[in-house]
Amino acid sequence: MSQDSKAFRNALGQFATGVTVVTTTDKDGNKIGMTANSFSSVSLDPMLVLWSIAKTCKVFDEFNDTKHFAIHVLKADQVNVSNQFASSCDDRFDGIATTEGVGGVPLLEDYCAVFECELEARHEGGDHVILVGKVVNFDNKGDAPLVFHAGRYADIDLPVAV
Repeated sequence: MSQDSKAFRNALGQFATGVTVVTTTDKDGNKIGMTANSFSSVSLDPMLVLWSIAKTCKVFDEFNDTKHFAIHVLKADQVNVSNQFASSCDDRFDGIATTEGVGGVPLLEDYCAVFECELEARHEGGDHVILVGKVVNFDNKGDAPLVFHAGRYADIDLPVAV
C-alpha cells in the first residue's frame, strides 16, 4: 500500500463525483463563487448537506466566515461554468446570470439542482474545513449532471429521475 500523496489523490479520483459551484457573499456584499466536487448529503431530517474548502483557497476566508451559501449542481453541458468558477479570473460571475437567494447569496439561474443553506456547523478536516449547511430551500430541474472522474469531466448516459 502506498503512502504517497499524489498516489492518494489519484486513488480518490476513481470516485466519480458531481460538479458544483458554491456561492456566497463577502462582508461587503460582493459575489463569491468557486467550483467544488466535495459536496455530499448528510441528513434528510433535518435536511443537511456538506462541502469542504481547502485552507489555502483564495476565497477561504469568505466561505469560512459566511452564514449562508448555495450549492449548485451543474448540468452536463456546463463545463464552461465549472472551468470559469475554478479559474483565477477577476470576475468569476462575468456573463453568468444570477438572482438573489437566502441571506443575499447569489444564485445561478442555470443549474441541475440548487441547495440554499444556512451554516449549521464548521469542522476542521486536516488541510480543509468542512462546512455543514442546513438546507432552507432547494430546487431540482432534473437535468443530467456534470460528472468528474479521474481528473477529467466524464459523460454518463443514465436516465435522470425527478
